[in-house]
Amino acid sequence: MTERIISCSEALAEALGEEMERDENIFILGEDITAHDGIFGQFKGLYKKFPEKVIDSPISETCIIGAGVGAALTGMRPLVDMHFADFFTTAMDEIANQTAKIRYMFGGQAKIPLVIWAPDGGGLSAAAHHSQSLESWFIHTPGLKVVVPSMPADVKGLIKTSIRDDDPVIFFQHKKLFAQTGPVPKEEYLIPLGKGDIKRAGTDITIITYSRMVYLSLEASDQLAKEDINVEVIDLRTLKPFDFDLIAESVKKTFHVLVVHEACLTCGFGAEIAARIGDELFDYLDAPVLRVGAKDTPVPFSPVLERFVLPQKDDIVEGVKRVLNR
Repeated sequence: MTERIISCSEALAEALGEEMERDENIFILGEDITAHDGIFGQFKGLYKKFPEKVIDSPISETCIIGAGVGAALTGMRPLVDMHFADFFTTAMDEIANQTAKIRYMFGGQAKIPLVIWAPDGGGLSAAAHHSQSLESWFIHTPGLKVVVPSMPADVKGLIKTSIRDDDPVIFFQHKKLFAQTGPVPKEEYLIPLGKGDIKRAGTDITIITYSRMVYLSLEASDQLAKEDINVEVIDLRTLKPFDFDLIAESVKKTFHVLVVHEACLTCGFGAEIAARIGDELFDYLDAPVLRVGAKDTPVPFSPVLERFVLPQKDDIVEGVKRVLNR
């Protein structure tokens, strides 16, 4: 495929434009998206090209999700913008009790082809109301799919697949990755949900991660390589469903596992991964599975305190060495 270098923000806008051109039932609904192209530029150019399909909403997440669910039930394929993932809290009834359950409760007679798009994560000194990683809430809710890409090519391929899915998808993009660039094919392509990707091959230990922590894990792996520690880095990309087969292949090769995520450690998705590995791959482990995550506290505004609370490259390096007893 022919590739060029674009940002995560550009990859999203490009994919949405292609999908809206392809399917007249797709539209975007959210706050402040016509005048400003979205707060991260993620909808750049779309309003001018599709003025009837890019719609500003009232400042009400309850309204946004409710309208999205209603539109999906009538055969539309909406993408609703939550502005910040933290604002999910004001629309949890619509998400957890309606979006997630309607297809099941109607016996499969209704489809909910709804994408709920949300920027998440910290690192911008945006304080406790604008810095959370909330993926575990929705992984724990039956009826929802959860997608968390890290690289521009994955953003494009996964948003296309999510839009075409007949089930509701929570699509997270980390706030610090919108300007992150990388190669993206010009040709049409889709990435299946539930398929991870090996971002770095290795033989000594497997790091299982996603979102912004992919980049920190790769930086840590470069540093560890100087000490003759060969790290394999798996980017899950999709958390529900997630690619346990890929994890199993890697664990059977490396015999050591570190799980890394930005969400707080307690009840984070790393606990589920560690439990599955313990249940199904215990005989292949030469050491216990270790997790690296944020401290169990709201994310501080202070840059110094925020770095202390959120996982950093050195935490990953230390975690690898603990697993390997180095």
